[in-house]
Amino acid sequence: MNTATSTATLKIALAQINCVVGDVAGNAQRIRKAAEQAKARGAHLLLTPELALCGYPPEDLLLRDDFFRTCDRELAALAAATAGIDVLVGHPDECGGRRFNAASLLRDGRIVATYHKHRLPNYEVFDELRYFDSGAAPCVLDIRGIKVGVNICADVWEEGAAEAAAASGAELLLVLNASPYHMHKQASRYEVLRDRISHAHMAAIYCNLVGGQDELVFDGASFALDAGGALAYQAPAFAERLDVLEYAHGRIRGGEVTPPQSIEAEVYEALKLGVRDYLGKNGFPGAILGLSGGVDSALVLCIAADALGPDKVRAVMMPSPYTAQMSLDDSRALIEALGVRYDELAIQPAMDVFEAMLTPLFEGRAADATEENLQARIRGMSLMALSNKFGSIVLTTGNKSEMAVGYATLYGDMAGGFAVIKDIFKTFVYRLCRYRNSLSPVIPENILTRAPSAELKPDQTDQDTLPPYEVLDAIIEAYMERNESPREIVARGYSEHDVRRVVGMLRRNEYKRRQAPVGIRVTPRGFGKDWRQPITNRYVDEI
Repeated sequence: MNTATSTATLKIALAQINCVVGDVAGNAQRIRKAAEQAKARGAHLLLTPELALCGYPPEDLLLRDDFFRTCDRELAALAAATAGIDVLVGHPDECGGRRFNAASLLRDGRIVATYHKHRLPNYEVFDELRYFDSGAAPCVLDIRGIKVGVNICADVWEEGAAEAAAASGAELLLVLNASPYHMHKQASRYEVLRDRISHAHMAAIYCNLVGGQDELVFDGASFALDAGGALAYQAPAFAERLDVLEYAHGRIRGGEVTPPQSIEAEVYEALKLGVRDYLGKNGFPGAILGLSGGVDSALVLCIAADALGPDKVRAVMMPSPYTAQMSLDDSRALIEALGVRYDELAIQPAMDVFEAMLTPLFEGRAADATEENLQARIRGMSLMALSNKFGSIVLTTGNKSEMAVGYATLYGDMAGGFAVIKDIFKTFVYRLCRYRNSLSPVIPENILTRAPSAELKPDQTDQDTLPPYEVLDAIIEAYMERNESPREIVARGYSEHDVRRVVGMLRRNEYKRRQAPVGIRVTPRGFGKDWRQPITNRYVDEI
C-alpha cells in the first residue's frame, strides 16, 4: 500500500479520441493535434486510449510484420514531434521476438519508457491471447516529481497489475482503455477501478476510446476517481473530448461530472455513433432501407436520419397486395416528419413474374412460406439494386428477437450491409421509439400500438408463430446472454413448451445468423464475435 503522496501538482489532459483501425498516420496526427491543444491549455501530460496509434481492435493486422514496422515508424515520428509536454500513447510493440499491447511515454523527442499490458482478455469480444504476449513488470513514471503508474484496460479488471504499480510507489494510476460499450457497463467500470485502488489509496484516471468499429461501439465515458474512490470527473459519452484535470495530494480537480443518461438515451446514442462511423469510416455516401410501416424499420430510419442527416438517407416502401393502407399512411407520415427521400415501389409485378415462372415447378403443392419469402427476396433484391446503382449501403431492420429465432428471410429482409438493431430485443425497440418521440414526435402512434406483422399474407401477425415478445425476449436473454439451461429457465416460471420451442428455434437458425450482416453490439452478448456456436450441432440441452 502506498501512503505517501507528493506535494507537487500535475495537469493531465485526457484525449478521448475517435481512432480508425489501420489509419496509423491519421491516428498519429490526431494524437499530435491533441498534444498541441493540451500543451496550449497548460497540461504537463497527455493520456491517450489503448492502442490509440493503430486503433482497436486491429485483429489479424497484428499478425503482419509490416504492420508493426509501420506503427514503429509513426511512434518514432510522433516522439520526435513531441516537445514541452509528455505524451502517454497506446500502441502495439514488438520486442525480442515477442509482441505486446503497450503504452509508451514520449518526452522531448524520445521514448523514455514502455509498459506492456499484463492481463490479456480472451472472453466476450476480446481475443488478445491470439496476438499478444503478457507483460510482467510494473511501470511507474516520475512526472514532475509525482510517481505515476500505468495500466492498460483489462489490467484493472483483475488483481495484480494495479497493486504492483502501487507497491512500486505509484500514487496516481493512469489507465489507457479501449473498453467497448454495452448496457450498464459504466457502473461496472466504477466498481472495478474502485476495488483496484482502494487498498493502495491511489487516485486513478481512466481514459477510454470513443467511436464505432464494425460491431463495436466505444463510448468514451472517461472518468477519474480520487484516492478515496470518489468520482472526481466524468466525461460525456459518445463524443470526442479533450479535458484537463489537475492532480495534487491524492485529489483530482478541474473536471466536470456529467450526469448519467437514461438507458434508452444511452443506447440510442450508441446506435447513432455506430451508424455514423460505419458509413463514414468505410466511405459510404449514404444509407438506404426498406420501410414497412412497422416499428423496426421506423426506428432504424430515425437512427439513420439522426446519425447521418436526412439528406443522406433514402427510404423505399415496397407494398404488396397484403400491405395495409395504414402501413402506407404511417410510412408517409414518418417520412414527412423526418424529411428523408422516399420512394414507393410496388412489388406486385415481380410477384406475378415469379408466380408464372415457378408455378409449373410447384404443381401439386399448396402455397406456404415459400411464396411469403419470395416477397421479402424481391424487396431485398430491389434495395440491393438501388445500393449498387447509387453507392448507398442498405441498412437491414431486423431486431435481436428475430435474429434469435430465424424470423427473417435469407437474401430478403436480411439482405444488406449493416444491421443497426441486430442486438436490440423487440421489447426494447418500442422503448427506443418512445424515447425518440420524446425528443420530437416523428413516429406515428399507430406504428407503436398496432400488432406487429410481416404483412406477407392476409391478417398475419408475429404472434401467429411466436410467443408474446415479452416471453420470447426473456427466454432468449436467459439462454443466450446468461447461459442458463432450459431447466433453469423453466424453474423461473416460463412454460416448458415455450422454452423448448424458443431454444429449438434459436439453435436451428445458427446458419442464418452466420450469413447476416454485421450489426451494432449493445448488450453483454450479441450475435457476433462473442456468440460462437456450431452450425452442425446435435447437442440436446437438459430440461
